Amino acid sequence: MNMQAPVIARRSPGPQGERIITLAALAVGGQGGGVLTNWIIDVAEANGYHAQATSVAGVAQRTGATVYYVEMCRDTGRTPVFALSPSEGDVDIMIASELMEAGRAVMRGFVTPGRTTLIASTHRIAAVSEKIAPGDGRADGAKVLEAMGIAADHVVAFDMETLATKAGSVISASLFGALAGSGALPFPRDSYEDIIRKSGKGVEASLRAFGLAFDVAKGDAEAPKVEAVKPPARTLTVPDALRADWAALEARLAALPESARDMAGLGLKKVADYQDLAYGRQYLDMVERAAARDPALAEPAAKYAANALCYDDILRVADLKTRAARLSRVRAEARVKEGQVLHVTEYFHPRFEEFTTTLPARLGAWLQRSKRAEAFYARHLDKGRRIRTDSIGGFGLLWIVGALRPWRRSLLRHRSEMAHVNAWFDAALAQPDPALAAEVLANRRLIKGYSDTHARGLSKFDRVMSALPMLQGRPDAADWMRRLRTAALADEKGTALDGALKTVASFA
Repeated sequence: MNMQAPVIARRSPGPQGERIITLAALAVGGQGGGVLTNWIIDVAEANGYHAQATSVAGVAQRTGATVYYVEMCRDTGRTPVFALSPSEGDVDIMIASELMEAGRAVMRGFVTPGRTTLIASTHRIAAVSEKIAPGDGRADGAKVLEAMGIAADHVVAFDMETLATKAGSVISASLFGALAGSGALPFPRDSYEDIIRKSGKGVEASLRAFGLAFDVAKGDAEAPKVEAVKPPARTLTVPDALRADWAALEARLAALPESARDMAGLGLKKVADYQDLAYGRQYLDMVERAAARDPALAEPAAKYAANALCYDDILRVADLKTRAARLSRVRAEARVKEGQVLHVTEYFHPRFEEFTTTLPARLGAWLQRSKRAEAFYARHLDKGRRIRTDSIGGFGLLWIVGALRPWRRSLLRHRSEMAHVNAWFDAALAQPDPALAAEVLANRRLIKGYSDTHARGLSKFDRVMSALPMLQGRPDAADWMRRLRTAALADEKGTALDGALKTVASFA
């Protein structure tokens, strides 16, 4: 029986029709990587090519992108043998759906000078490693763009996410358009558009996104300009019965040093929204104390005192998760269309400590001393809870927890937080050196979040503050306090902080 012999086509330039074109794409969950891959396969086959696609899923959304790999070659009458995964130095076209994924492709050797066309969207999706960093964990996008220019033979990079959103589509359509416009594949534009039409879903929007990206990639149009994202101005609706009290607080704001008024105004709105106007008066008391100590301390005090007073507890989390503004943001991010139903599931896992500190102070303190209560909680209640806030029952449960806000001052957590806040603030204002006082105030940024994140931050804060007695009286005390805080923010394990503390101890 005669069988057609397969041929392993060369990846380097060879006889016409025997060269395999290799393409790899990195996409995060929800970006349509599978759709993009299917389109690429379809357009290749429509143009008389054999094509094969494989994919390796990432570990989880945004902790690892899915790698889609396509190989294709012209149909010459012989069956090609395709590889199942990309190899270093053997990728002709690299597509990245986000800037840092393009950087990872460069690091993994998938982008080769003199060979690879790199097509990447320059928008950012913060990685988990960036979010959990103690300090500012954001990667430097400029360095990635520079590396892309060095590593790739040809770079097509612009914000394809913004372009797709403008067209009412998703990024897979604009990536497809950029691929077509780059000229990396020997296929006419019409064949790409025909594949989109045959898909039958969101055709018009996908064609708009495709066309916009095609023009930018080809050089016939400018890339969309992305304006810096400005946080929305915090607004506070004051009931008529409280307007006189609010006016009194605003009068106190106007009496603060001019350099601190804007920051203190934002802080006052945040604190009053968090609790009530009495809490706002407590906040302004702290800012005024700092201003009386030294006008230069008013602004850092306004910033860090507001964050310290608005600590994250179960009441705060429940309150934020049931706000209309939050639901609107979730619907916008999920791109929920008219007539679609959105399901929202919240995940909670309160520890025994968090449960007890949400109780009245005396009851919570008594339970914390009870080993039997802790063992009972660990056996029966210490487990993750999934609450559907799109349901009346789930939403109502969280709303009730958030509505306990008027009783927050009587809870154990508030008592412990205020003791810590007062000790920190008093320590800062007690410093004769205003520069050192400002750095002690800034140390509060080490504490954030809740649960384990809060515990780790609190531990680092205490360790940094332990160096204060050793630094007092030194002319470079403020500089060393800043170095210690920077070291604490450098890594989660605290290795850098250990070294910095040893250095301080060596000369103290």
